[in-house]
Amino acid sequence: MLLAAEASAGDKPYCRPTAIGTATVRAVIDGRTVSLVDGRRLRLAGIEVPHRGGEATRAAKAALANLVAGRAVTLLRLGPASDRYGRLTALVAPVSEAAPQDGRSVQLALLAQGHARVAARVGDAACAAGFLLAERTARAAGLGLWSDPHYVVKKSQNPADILAQRGHFAVVEGEVLSVRKSGGTIYVNFGRRWSEDFTVTILKRNERRFVAAGLELKELASRRVRVRGTVEKRGGPWIEATHPEQIEIAERE
Repeated sequence: MLLAAEASAGDKPYCRPTAIGTATVRAVIDGRTVSLVDGRRLRLAGIEVPHRGGEATRAAKAALANLVAGRAVTLLRLGPASDRYGRLTALVAPVSEAAPQDGRSVQLALLAQGHARVAARVGDAACAAGFLLAERTARAAGLGLWSDPHYVVKKSQNPADILAQRGHFAVVEGEVLSVRKSGGTIYVNFGRRWSEDFTVTILKRNERRFVAAGLELKELASRRVRVRGTVEKRGGPWIEATHPEQIEIAERE
C-alpha cells in the first residue's frame, strides 16, 4: 500500500507547511500536548489521541515522549496558531529531520504507529492526505488504539454504538442512503429514520470547501464513506462536517 501511495504521489502536492520557529520540549503532558522550555504549552495540530485512560492513553503519551522529550523541534504552521485554551498549535518535527517537504513529522509517526487518529480539521489538504494514509495503514494492521474495541471504526447501521461516543471524537463508516438539502443545511443520511439513524450535516455555506476538495456532496448517495468528528445527538447520532478531511470515500481503500 505504501509503495502504491508513493508511486502515485508524483501528481499530488506535498505537505509543505511554513516553518514558524524552533523550541525545546521540557515535558510531555499527554499524547498530543507538551510543555516547552520557554514556558509555553504546545498541542500537536491535526490529530486526536486517546483521553479516556487505559493502555491506549498511556501508550500514546509514551510514544510522544519517545519522539520529543528533551529534544529540540521545529514548529510548522498547520491550521490556527493557537487553540481556545491559548495553547500553541503546530506540526512538529525533530530539528534534525525538519525539512518541511520530506513528510517527516511527529504527527505522522504517531498515526503510523496507531497511537493517534486524524482530527476533524487538519488545515492543509496535502498534509491531511498523508495523515489519512498513515491512519488507514495502521488501522489495517490493527496497531495501537486500533486493537482497542473502544476506538475501532463504528458502523453506521449500529446507531446505539455511535451514541455511546456522544460528546467524543469518533470515526463512523457506512453506506449513504440519500443526500438532501433543507433550508441552509445539507443532510447526508445513512438511514430512513432521522430520529434513530446516523446523519451527517453540512451547512450550505460550507459546501464550497468540499467541492473545492473534489468532494461533490450530492454524489455521496449509495457510496460507502468514512466520517470523523464529535458525536452529538439530534434524534439519532449526528456529526457536523465543516471540513472535507472529515469525509473519506471508503471504497478507495
